[in-house]
Amino acid sequence: MTVASVLTGCNGLPQGKASTSPAAKAGGAAAKKTFRLGEAGPLQESQKLNSQDARFTVTPLEVHTGTDADMQNSGLQKDDKDGPQIPVFVWSTLTHKSGTPMELGDMDNDLMIRTDSGLRMRALIVMMGSAKWANCPPTQSTKTLGPGQSEKVCTAFLIPAGQKPAAVELFRGYHAEPAEWPVTGG
Repeated sequence: MTVASVLTGCNGLPQGKASTSPAAKAGGAAAKKTFRLGEAGPLQESQKLNSQDARFTVTPLEVHTGTDADMQNSGLQKDDKDGPQIPVFVWSTLTHKSGTPMELGDMDNDLMIRTDSGLRMRALIVMMGSAKWANCPPTQSTKTLGPGQSEKVCTAFLIPAGQKPAAVELFRGYHAEPAEWPVTGG
């Protein structure tokens, strides 16, 4: 049996406030909010104590909507209270820019999917067991990248069946709107 959790509740993100992070104060790409898939997002600062001087970028490349068959073959136990769900797979490149080496799992944990209904979903967290996806291998979350290194990873999200991914978003703290990459097709 595999038990998973999907974190939601991100709809209260602040709107229109300026960030106080050094990257946002620098202006330019850090102040930009909307990006094309394949375009690197703003420079991010590590929030982890052991790599607090690390800087990195996240570049969402592709977004693919899975099927009911993907869900059935994943090994996840269905939770009736959540209703029918389908997976969404986001392929991204994580690039360590400077500072202390950091783990891959610390670089993409602020990614979200916003659906066409405005619902924001965080990445799937598997509590017990594992989920298997045919076209989305698990990320080696403890793999460490140093300055100049990058890794292409896949992140799985679950959204309510019948909805479509509208954008990949990157949470940038409570004082800034998320960076977003609109999705066409899916």
